[in-house]
Amino acid sequence: MKLFLDSADIEEVRLAASMGFLDGVTTNPKLLAAAGLPVDDLVPVLCSATRGSVCVPARGDTSEALVADGLSLARLHPNIVVKVPLGPEGLPAMLRLRAAGVRTHATLCSTPNQALLAAKCGAFYVSPFIGRVEELGGSGEELVARIVEILDNYEFETQIMVASIRHALHVEQAALLGADACTMPWSVFRALAQHPLTEALASEYRAAGRQHS
Repeated sequence: MKLFLDSADIEEVRLAASMGFLDGVTTNPKLLAAAGLPVDDLVPVLCSATRGSVCVPARGDTSEALVADGLSLARLHPNIVVKVPLGPEGLPAMLRLRAAGVRTHATLCSTPNQALLAAKCGAFYVSPFIGRVEELGGSGEELVARIVEILDNYEFETQIMVASIRHALHVEQAALLGADACTMPWSVFRALAQHPLTEALASEYRAAGRQHS
C-alpha cells in the first residue's frame, strides 16, 4: 500500500521522504493557505521533495473553472495529480481533464456510489473521507470495504486512497481491506513506526549492551 503525507509544509515533506517509505504528497486548500507561498511557487518545490505523485486541488465552483485551473496546475510538474471535488460540477471536469491527459484525484468521497462515478469518469485516485464519515456516525471501515468491492467487481483502474486519517489504526484497517493508498498528517505518518513497547525494549537492549561493552 502506498503511503502519502497530507501536508504542504516543505520541511514535513522532506522529513517524511528521509524516512524512506514516502510515496507521495496530498494537499488541500487549508494546507496550501497555511504554507504562505503562492501555489505556483510552492508546488514545484513539493514535487522535488518526493519521488511520487503530488495531489493539488483545482480551484473553482464550475466545471469550466475546475478544468481551467486543473490544466494550469498540471503544467507545473509532471508528477502533479489534480484534485477535483466529487459532485455535479466535479465529475464532468474529471472527464474533460482526463481527455486532456491530466490525471485526477476525486476527493471528498462519502459514499460508494460517488466512488463508482469517479471511477467511471476516469479518476486516477478516489479518496473516501473515513474520519469525517465516522464523525457523523458512519463506519469508515465499511465505506472502504464497499468501495474496494465495487471497483474490483468491474476492474476499474482507479486507485483507492483513504483520506481523513485520524490515527494509525485507520491505516492498518485500510491495508487489511486492500486499499491502494492512505494519506495522513505528519503526526500519524511518523507514528506508524512507533510503539511504547518497541521503545521500552530498545531502551532495555541498549542498557544491556552498555553493561557488556
